[in-house]
Amino acid sequence: MSRKVCVVGSNSFSGASFCKHLVEQGYDVVAMSRSAEPVDALLPYKWVSDSQAKQLQFHQLDLNKDLDDIESLLDKEKPSHIYNFAAQSMVGQSWDFPEHWFMTNAVSTIKFHNVLRQKDYMERYIHISTPEVYGSCTGFVQEDHVFNPSTPYAVSRAAADMSLKTFFDVHQFPVLSTRAANVYGEGQQLYRIIPKTILCILLGEKLPLHGGGHSERAFIHIDDVSDATLKIAEGGELGSTYHISTKETVSIRQLVNMICEMMQVKFEDVCEVTEDRPGKDAAYLLDATRVRESLNWQDHITLTQGLERTIRWAHDNVDVLRSQPNVYIHKP
Repeated sequence: MSRKVCVVGSNSFSGASFCKHLVEQGYDVVAMSRSAEPVDALLPYKWVSDSQAKQLQFHQLDLNKDLDDIESLLDKEKPSHIYNFAAQSMVGQSWDFPEHWFMTNAVSTIKFHNVLRQKDYMERYIHISTPEVYGSCTGFVQEDHVFNPSTPYAVSRAAADMSLKTFFDVHQFPVLSTRAANVYGEGQQLYRIIPKTILCILLGEKLPLHGGGHSERAFIHIDDVSDATLKIAEGGELGSTYHISTKETVSIRQLVNMICEMMQVKFEDVCEVTEDRPGKDAAYLLDATRVRESLNWQDHITLTQGLERTIRWAHDNVDVLRSQPNVYIHKP
């Protein structure tokens, strides 16, 4: 493969962090996202050296509106691998305007796939999916687990996943899919539970804890996810899906309590319990045996280590972060 790849959705937390990983590994990256680049504190690929920064070129392009321009750019650059992190990603808000989620995550994404299947320079397409397609999981589930989506967001993502399976079966579309559970780390959007908890503590604000925080999750640091994603892209079996997850689980309440203890504040001084969001799943627990055994991947960053790093990032950037939105702002 060539050393030139494309990352769609490069301003997302996972996309920007993966871009950072790519340039550190020596790749040239054609990056695109529908929004302008945010502040550097929320854009991990801006944290690399000056020489590495030159390996990435950013283009503000929207899958919903700029597909012709995206195709022209790809035809010019001819990346061998295309990674797609782009999606309307908020779950609870997908109930308000489900048509927006379906347009981005299903219709525009499938139109993009139909363009890409004509491109002989594309050797591999890496589709970043979500465990939400499974609905609530009891016990750790494998990649062939039945889809049971419970929100408009999850249904829209499942539609694209199922379409990709038909593209692989009929057109031999060179797809690999990944699903990672509860990714976190430095640079994450401030409305996500870990950075939101840390910022509430730093700024002396109250944290709303939905439903008391009893949902169970397996949090994984973004650096471990980026490492797995690249291994899957380069060595995975076409047509396959790979889970990326730790083996350790924690409730949201336990997670917040860990952060409070690490930052030396009392849990009850930080949190206020609020109603749960509609359709919220109790647990996403992914069995990552496939990527561990077939591609020799292991996660290395413990939850304690990752939280320490994320707290340090927030503390070092608090003057910038305090002026950034800490709630999701919907863009149709």
